[in-house]
Amino acid sequence: MSDDPRAVASQVPEVHRTQRLGAYAVVVRRDGHGVPHLLLTRISSIGYPPGWWALPGGGVDHGESPHDAVVRELREETGLVARSQRLVDVHSVHVVAQGRGDAYEDYHGVHLLYAVEVEDADAPGGPDALPEPFVVEIDGTTDLARWIRLDTLTPGGSDAPGELLPAVEHALANLADYDVARGV
Repeated sequence: MSDDPRAVASQVPEVHRTQRLGAYAVVVRRDGHGVPHLLLTRISSIGYPPGWWALPGGGVDHGESPHDAVVRELREETGLVARSQRLVDVHSVHVVAQGRGDAYEDYHGVHLLYAVEVEDADAPGGPDALPEPFVVEIDGTTDLARWIRLDTLTPGGSDAPGELLPAVEHALANLADYDVARGV
């Protein structure tokens, strides 16, 4: 079979098509030592793929603006409050693969990537410390939120937390665009 998802979808007997619009936060902060970190969330056992790391965010609800969605999702997944957000990029992924049973899934995800700054919280360690993220929405598709040092997310980084979703890799490859949006 072809590597082109559209070609694969045309060759299988039954395909369940899903298109999803999501809004995701790219939050970069420096710790008290000036070391930059990226805020990431880990996908829980009920999400897909479990254990992989993602940007905080998720689906835009019917009738909800993407700006409101990224603020809501950031709060649900990390407990942090967005101070500002600006749309910077659009990333998409298209995958056709066998799902449960004999049916094939034809998934097209459109990801709106926002440069987001978060409100300063009363972080242990003082005003220069990173605000501590925590998952608010229990039993959802996120089981952990963490600041990860940017230098560990580069290829071969020794402390990389695990597999990264393509949207995270896309954001990492284009971090300069997010710095410009934040005025850095």
